[in-house]
Amino acid sequence: MTHPALKMYNYHVWANEVIIDRLKELPQDIYHEEIQSGFSSVSKVLSHIYLTDYAWFDIISGKSMDEAMGSTDQLRKEVETKNIEEMKKIFLDLSYRNKALLNSQKDIEKLIVVDNPYAGLLETSISDSVLHVVTHGSYHRGNIATMLRQMGHNSVMQDFGLYLYSK
Repeated sequence: MTHPALKMYNYHVWANEVIIDRLKELPQDIYHEEIQSGFSSVSKVLSHIYLTDYAWFDIISGKSMDEAMGSTDQLRKEVETKNIEEMKKIFLDLSYRNKALLNSQKDIEKLIVVDNPYAGLLETSISDSVLHVVTHGSYHRGNIATMLRQMGHNSVMQDFGLYLYSK
């Protein structure tokens, strides 16, 4: 049986693909359009999801949070300027990398220590770190849905229940 955290990660990958496919249906300028919201554009939110996924899986693989954040800081400008087609590709590539990492773990309940410069030390499991990635992504895909509505466009359903029906 698949570990629940792995199932949730598969949902996360699916939901990212669903929202990206919806963005591809809209006029291209929507993706980088500046709006008044928690983030200044949809592209900034999607980039944030990507960079956070990237950082947390670096941490799961054994890097310190400082190292992981340094890596994403170097990637940020490049990621934020990509178009939606390019984002779809890098999300897919990242999901392959992350799934390979998760599938290589002998014990997904293994504890790791995260030294967050803003919150301090945390001893947590790999599985809880994966669940953090998933819930973080869900929250920010909700931001994107709200932003699309603010710009006069419908979003798309991407909840876990729909994922279960789609399988």
